[in-house]
Amino acid sequence: MPNIYDAIKSDHDNHRALLKKIKDSKAQDRGALWRSFYEDVKSHAAAEEETFYSKLISKTWGQDAARHSVHEHQQLDDLLEEINALKLTSDLWMKKFDQLVHDYEHHMDEEENEVFARARETIDESEIEGFGDKFQSRKKKERDLIADKREDSLED
Repeated sequence: MPNIYDAIKSDHDNHRALLKKIKDSKAQDRGALWRSFYEDVKSHAAAEEETFYSKLISKTWGQDAARHSVHEHQQLDDLLEEINALKLTSDLWMKKFDQLVHDYEHHMDEEENEVFARARETIDESEIEGFGDKFQSRKKKERDLIADKREDSLED
C-alpha cells in the first residue's frame, strides 16, 4: 500500500519516461505512446485533485499550493487537448509537445519539491493514511471517464 506521495511520484516517473519515449520516437510510432501518456496524465490529474488536493485545500496553510497546482492542471489539460487535436506528424505537434514537456516537468518538480513539503507540514500523516490507495482507485475510475469529460468540456 503506497502512501500518496509515493503513488504520485511513481506516476511522475512513468510520465517522465513516456515523455522521453515520445520525444525520441518516430512519427509513425508516436500514436500509441501519446495515447498512453494522454490517458494516464488525464486520469492522474483528476484523481490527484479529488484525493490529494482536496485534502490539502481543506487546510488553511495548504490552500495556496493546492490552488496553484490545480490551476497548472487546467493549463496542462488545455495544452493536452490542443496537442491531441493536431496531426502527430506535423511540425506544430512537436513544437506544442516540447512546450508540454517543459511545462509538465516544471509542474512535477514543483509538486514533488514544494507542494509535497507543504503538504507534509500541513496534513498530519494519520489524516491521509490510505490516500495512496484512494488515489490509485480513483485514477482507474477517471480513465473510464476521459471521453465523457472531454465531450462535456467541448460543449461548454
